[in-house]
Amino acid sequence: MKLYYSQGACSLSPHIVMHEAGLAFEAIPAPTKTHQLPDGTDFYTINPLGYVPYLTLDDGRSLHEGPAIVQYLADLVPEKKLAPANGTFERYKLQEWLTFIGTELHKSFSPLFNPAAPAETKEQSKQSLAKRLAWVDSELAGKDYLLGDQFTVADAYLFTVTNWARIVKVDISTYANLLAYRTRVSERPGVQAAMRAEGLLK
Repeated sequence: MKLYYSQGACSLSPHIVMHEAGLAFEAIPAPTKTHQLPDGTDFYTINPLGYVPYLTLDDGRSLHEGPAIVQYLADLVPEKKLAPANGTFERYKLQEWLTFIGTELHKSFSPLFNPAAPAETKEQSKQSLAKRLAWVDSELAGKDYLLGDQFTVADAYLFTVTNWARIVKVDISTYANLLAYRTRVSERPGVQAAMRAEGLLK
């Protein structure tokens, strides 16, 4: 398998899951600014959408949406319990979290990275994020991870997205549960391995 990623982008989520799952893969940098791979290949010739994450399988098939990719990876190694079993209520709770993180958090951060976005738009995004993150903080009360005691692929996604708060100056200092959670996740060997591979940890 090949995972195309950009440093610190949402592709860090499946990168973490790869390490947590113990799967063999090749990580290939596909910078979002240049779309040029290390060998000079135009990334658009591989993924016409041009964004990451992008996963290619050894048989030529591919997946290009983070929540789909991480569930696929989790299902390759069910013994790791990175996702509840398909068909269970808990699996739908996982999908609920993946959808929420993608639509309510990830997309709210996006304008803050866009230099062309109007100040008013950025302020609205920050206000929306404040409400959503406060709710996440309340949901984490008394839990180690989003689904309870077990780390799942949703945690890899939430950790990745909340990493961006410092970069775009979104204050999360008042969310005690979220801060404790982020510390807990950051200490996992799989998380550290992925971050080190992307140059995010020395």
